[in-house]
Amino acid sequence: MCKLGDIPSPRIVAMGDLHGDYDNTLTILQFAGIANQTGHWIGKDAIFVQTGDVVDRGLDTIRLYDLIQQLREEARDAGGLVIPLLGNHEIMNLVGDLRYVRPEETATFGGAKERSKAWAADGFIGSYLINLNMTTKVGSSVFCHGGIHPYFAKFGVDWINDQTHQSIEGYMKGRGRHGDPEGVFSGEGPTWYRGYALDPEEDVCPMLDAALKMMEADRIVVGHTVQRDGKIHTRCDGKVVLIDIGISYVYGGHRGAIEIIGDQVIAIYEDRKELLSPQPKPFHIEL
Repeated sequence: MCKLGDIPSPRIVAMGDLHGDYDNTLTILQFAGIANQTGHWIGKDAIFVQTGDVVDRGLDTIRLYDLIQQLREEARDAGGLVIPLLGNHEIMNLVGDLRYVRPEETATFGGAKERSKAWAADGFIGSYLINLNMTTKVGSSVFCHGGIHPYFAKFGVDWINDQTHQSIEGYMKGRGRHGDPEGVFSGEGPTWYRGYALDPEEDVCPMLDAALKMMEADRIVVGHTVQRDGKIHTRCDGKVVLIDIGISYVYGGHRGAIEIIGDQVIAIYEDRKELLSPQPKPFHIEL
């Protein structure tokens, strides 16, 4: 009989809302070991998840979507994986809700008409976004932009994504003004729901436990709700991880991401790392 050592787990890195700030995004990718200073993949076999809201407030929309798509291709060639998700601001722009778009950003497309073409279902940004998922599960962690209420959790991650892909072009054609009020694009849907971030823990943690059990997951990682102190926080005994720390200069330019390896959840900042979950127990296989 012999014992094998600890079985290696995939390294997962996740970042929250970018909101048009290329420079801070690239800096975080560098100190998280995902990209080099020229924006090329160095993450080896890591899995990188970005939880949406790349667009709005800042000016670097085109550069950021180009960067993520480039990293996606390079990661695949290196044995890694990049998983970009839809945020509520992606969906807002796809349906023509431009309330957070700055005139200077529109100018980077060559004007309002050209920007509108880019965000159409056959445009160079729209055609990329309509194929993205709204949520993903990697290992025992579920990722999405806002949060997955038990109403949606009972159907599962794959169902949420299937519903997104089946209805997104119709939702765009209707400019967001039609469809099921309890559907995936609703205010309680995965890109908008803020309960896990804002509601009293005594109310929301039992709901979260139910949702996680339905999805057979240990935790959910979300953006959407800005942590104004620029730090990554957890709630419900670490079962929800809040990673929107205000990366964009519009929110103060806070730089950080999380790393998940096995049961460890670690906040990564430019000058330090902080353990957010307990050390995992050793895992052995006996032969």
